[in-house]
Amino acid sequence: MSALGPTLQAFFTDRLLRQRNASPHTIAAYRDAWRMLLVFAQEQTSTSASTLDFAQLDTELVTSFLEHLEKERGNSVRTRNARLAAIHSFFRFAALRHPEHAALIQRVLAIPPKRFDRALVTHLTEEEIDALLSGPDRSTWTGRRDHALLLLALQTGLRASEIIGLNLGDVHLGTGAHVSCHGKGRKDRITPLTRGTLATLRVWLVERGGDAADPLFPTRRGARLSRDALEQRLAKYVAAAAGSCPTMATKRITVHVLRHTAAMRLLHAGVDTSVIALWLGHESVETTQIYLHADMAMKERALARTTPLYSVPGRYRPKDAMLAFLESL
Repeated sequence: MSALGPTLQAFFTDRLLRQRNASPHTIAAYRDAWRMLLVFAQEQTSTSASTLDFAQLDTELVTSFLEHLEKERGNSVRTRNARLAAIHSFFRFAALRHPEHAALIQRVLAIPPKRFDRALVTHLTEEEIDALLSGPDRSTWTGRRDHALLLLALQTGLRASEIIGLNLGDVHLGTGAHVSCHGKGRKDRITPLTRGTLATLRVWLVERGGDAADPLFPTRRGARLSRDALEQRLAKYVAAAAGSCPTMATKRITVHVLRHTAAMRLLHAGVDTSVIALWLGHESVETTQIYLHADMAMKERALARTTPLYSVPGRYRPKDAMLAFLESL
C-alpha cells in the first residue's frame, strides 16, 4: 500500500473522528467525495485505489474529476464545491505528514471553488400554505400524522433531519410550549409553538402514545420516517394542492422550502433578522440576509416611504437671453 492509503485512513479516524469529533453527516459527505474520487482515479490511471500514490492525484486529475462531476454526473456547482472542500481538507492534513509532497499538495489546494448564481429563495404564500395543509386526509391516522408534521414544519422552520429526528420527549406542552431539537452544527435550540400548532400536537400526542424516546412522527410500524419518505409525502400533498392552487405547480417545493416559508412569515411579521437567525439555528446573521433579498413586499413598503421623483419632460430652455447665449456655445 502506498503512503496515500494510510494517510487517508488516518484522516478519517484520527483527524475527523478523534480530533474534530465530526458529525456523521460530515463523515458521510467526505467519505462519498473520496470514494468517487478514488473510483475516478482508478479509471483514469488503471491503478487500484489501494496502490494509488500522491503523485497520481495531481492537479490535472483532481480538476478532471471536478469537471466529471458537473458534466457527466450532472452535479450543481454547490455540490462540486462541497466535494472540493473534502479534497482540500484531506490535503491540508497530508501537508503536515508528507512535506516531500508539499509542491503537489499546494497546487491541489490552489484549485479554487467555482462562483455560482444565487437564486432567490422559494417560499409559499398564505394561500399556498392553506392549500398544502388541506391535503392530508385527517380521517386517517397517516393523514393526521402528516397534517401535524406539515404544520409543525411551517411554523418552526425545522430542517428535514431535525423533523424526522424529533422524539415525543422533545415536545413540551406546558407553560411556554415549545419543541427542542439537536440541530446542524451540534447546536441545541428550542422553538416556541403557536396556539394552533400546540392544539394540533396535543391531539396528536394523545393518539400517538408511546415513550419519550419514541419518534414523534413514526411510520405505521413505529420506525422513524426517512428523509426520502418525508419528501415523498410532501410531493404527494403538493401535487394535490396544485389542483386548487395552480401557483404551486410552478414551484419546486421541498421540506427546505417549508423552512424558507417559516422565515419569510417571521420577516413579514416584522421580526428582526437576528431573531430569525436564532429561530432557524443559523451560524451567522448573514445567512438570514437571503430572505431580505426575496421579500418583495418589504421592498415595496420601503419604496412607498420614499419621496416620489417628479421631473418635467423635455429639454431645458433658459429664460434669460444671456443664459440662452451661453447655453448655445
